[in-house]
Amino acid sequence: MHTQSATTQLALELISRRSVTPEDAGCQDLMIERLEALGFKVEKLPFEDVSNFWARRGDNGPVFCFAGHTDVVPSGPEDRWQHPPFEPVIEDGNLHGRGAADMKGSLAAFITALERFIEHHPDHDGSIALLITSDEEGDFVNGTTRVVDVLEARGEKIDWCIVGEPSSTERVGDIIKNGRRGSISGNLTVHGVQGHVAYPHLVKNPIHLAAPALAELAAETWDEGNEFFPPTSFQISNINAGTGATNVVPGDINALFNFRFSTELTAEQIKSRTQQILDKHELDYALTWTLSGNPFITEEGPLVEACQQSIKAITNIDSELSTSGGTSDGRFIAPTGAQVVELGPCNATIHKVNEQVRVKDLDTLSDLYENIMARLLV
Repeated sequence: MHTQSATTQLALELISRRSVTPEDAGCQDLMIERLEALGFKVEKLPFEDVSNFWARRGDNGPVFCFAGHTDVVPSGPEDRWQHPPFEPVIEDGNLHGRGAADMKGSLAAFITALERFIEHHPDHDGSIALLITSDEEGDFVNGTTRVVDVLEARGEKIDWCIVGEPSSTERVGDIIKNGRRGSISGNLTVHGVQGHVAYPHLVKNPIHLAAPALAELAAETWDEGNEFFPPTSFQISNINAGTGATNVVPGDINALFNFRFSTELTAEQIKSRTQQILDKHELDYALTWTLSGNPFITEEGPLVEACQQSIKAITNIDSELSTSGGTSDGRFIAPTGAQVVELGPCNATIHKVNEQVRVKDLDTLSDLYENIMARLLV
């Protein structure tokens, strides 16, 4: 067997800790120990049941930051896994375990890239920082957003931020996420009048009333997108009504829906246009909204260029910029004025049974992170 790299060894240690959201299970202490040895000042910032830390080396700007999370999603039925999800193994060049790709592999690559970079450049320009949470996969209430609030309150700014989310598709570095769509969810209840199906004149069927409005929302062109984003999408994720009986018209129908939206629209415009459509159908309804995040974009500049140049130098790939996929904690960091990109391993198995990552990809990732820092901070 080949000798394991420092990155692989650390990834194995991290994966073996059962850090299901919002548990950290000691992962952050493992990272902090390594960071303090490199001269980082570490500030633990727990909020409620969430573990967070901010680590910084240097007092001057610009501030280059790695952002990530130690929490993982639940494994699902463990008997469906080829190997126990929290007992990582390497097989056929792949590292198996929950969090291998999302995102303990990236965390390990952060640390080993920093160890090599600081060894070679102990007096680097600016500052290096890490913002790590255990609440990225959960409610995202007491994690990155709270740490950003602390930094903003004292005027501490991040200039460049790499989020270690699994952004790549086929090969490490083929995709850099330089932005994300916004996400807003609606919870709609349309009220009718319950009664016997045989007496339609005595009932108001909320399903019949809501259906044309929901169809219109689904058919609406919300925007055309732009050079960075596809058109805004509307998707209904759940509809619920009925008493379980075939002879009863229900009193209410509940529908859950989500918009993934571009920078062409604001959350307020989405709310207003949705309500106009519902009002046009003269519905008696209640509607509550949850904004998970606004869209953000990092246009080409020093951070994007450093990432693309490093990827070309190390992997010979011409990387592509993309804003596809879900949301990430970058949405809390970008509004402070930071340039934010996501660069991490391949995302084919994230959140799945038998999550895995190519071992050599983690070493490549660590090399990329080191090379990017060298371009920005030396």
